[in-house]
Amino acid sequence: MPDGSKRRRWLVGGAAGAALIAVVGGGIVARSAAEDEQEEVAAANALPTVAVVRPQPAPSGAFTLPGNIAAHNEAAINARTSGYVARWYADIGDAVRAGQTLAVLDAPEVEQQLDQARLREKDAVSQQETDEKQGRLAAASASANAARANVERLRSLTGFTRITAPFSGIVTSRSAQLGALVSAGNAAAGPLFTIADVSRLRVYVRVPQNLSGQISTGTVANLVVPEHSGETFEALMVRNAGAVDRSSGTVLTEFQVSNPGRRLKPGGYAEVTIPTVANTNALRLPASSLILGPNGSMVAIVDAAGRVAMRKVTVGRDEGRTIEILTGLKPSDRVIQTPPDALAAGDKVRVVAAKAGAASAAR
Repeated sequence: MPDGSKRRRWLVGGAAGAALIAVVGGGIVARSAAEDEQEEVAAANALPTVAVVRPQPAPSGAFTLPGNIAAHNEAAINARTSGYVARWYADIGDAVRAGQTLAVLDAPEVEQQLDQARLREKDAVSQQETDEKQGRLAAASASANAARANVERLRSLTGFTRITAPFSGIVTSRSAQLGALVSAGNAAAGPLFTIADVSRLRVYVRVPQNLSGQISTGTVANLVVPEHSGETFEALMVRNAGAVDRSSGTVLTEFQVSNPGRRLKPGGYAEVTIPTVANTNALRLPASSLILGPNGSMVAIVDAAGRVAMRKVTVGRDEGRTIEILTGLKPSDRVIQTPPDALAAGDKVRVVAAKAGAASAAR
């Protein structure tokens, strides 16, 4: 009996020990699993959190650029002979016709030179007649011809005392003043008048190179000017420079607009809205997704494993909140909406859903 009791005590003690070992071992395993899970959570939380968007097809639309308005034709009117302003007949804003007299100069020195030349011409002819009798015809003829040429030159100069408009238009500037001395050929002196043909105006727009291929001759644009708020004027594209300006990276493009009521003014500023045809390969992204660096324009792509790759892209239109991407992306790409500054190719990130407002910006 004592041996049986001792055996039972051994069995009970062994079972209790085994149970204790099982409990302790299970706690260790559970704690280890929990620690592993915490490490995984901590590692996941340590990853940069980014929102991604899908590129959307870019619709047809328009872009707006500044334009400079110029007269269809403009001329600075200078004196071709020296003299004093005797009279002027046109002032700024006046409409003038081709050939209309703008001012008259008094040129007493030219008149005096003409009278003297006429006397020398008369003397030269008389001398020619005398020399003909004496056999010196060639020398006499040359002298007489020179005198006649001088008379004709001075007679032409007296004709230049009447200053006329070269074409029909309006006077946009006048510096002619009564009694003022005018010197012909003085480059430092301003023009007496400026005439501009404003019946039709030219509008010059510098179109960025990446947009220049989306418009062509015959494109009809709308322009607005500050003095006629809310009103638009149609302008027709007639030509471009056919070359990219190296300093600005733009193509100089000319539009023309009719101006029958003279409501548009040469020298003014305009905003020109030019329609474009949709590029079937172009995509649209939020502007915040673009990365500008020494290697050009890039975006950050996230693959299925959460790894980041940098993709070089060609940017089209800048529409403010969104940008047009011409090459470098596919509609299936996942593009980081706002890349962190320290983000680099090969980094692993944690992807979250983009906010509804931000995601819709790409549409």
